[in-house]
Amino acid sequence: MLINLLLGLATMTVCLLLQGVLVVAALRFFSHRQDIAHSAFIGGMRVTAGMMCILIAGNIAQVAAWAMLFYMLGEFDTLSTAVYHSAVNFATLGYGDIVMSPEHRLLGPLEAMNGVLMIGVSTAALTRAFHEVIRDHHPR
Repeated sequence: MLINLLLGLATMTVCLLLQGVLVVAALRFFSHRQDIAHSAFIGGMRVTAGMMCILIAGNIAQVAAWAMLFYMLGEFDTLSTAVYHSAVNFATLGYGDIVMSPEHRLLGPLEAMNGVLMIGVSTAALTRAFHEVIRDHHPR
């Protein structure tokens, strides 16, 4: 169990670093927009959509990192099954159609906790961008 905890925490750290880099990249992308206060609202939303794509790519990369861990541990015969299982965990869907062995099942809840936190970070970054777009186009 201790090994699984350490592997999970190490993977969570990798995901946090990846998320941090991509949030910074997304916010830089957003901040380098052409003077959004003088552009159309649609232009602002287009930039926000680009930012969303960067953040989603980051979440997908994190799903892939967890999937690689599961695959390297021999939990799944194919990488595609590991990716599917990882996506279900990361998004906290919890379908239960594919389960891990008792030896490594602690990693599932760890990934779910990681997913909740990292999707929350993405949501916070997008909320900031939406707020700025709306503020710039609808001043008080």
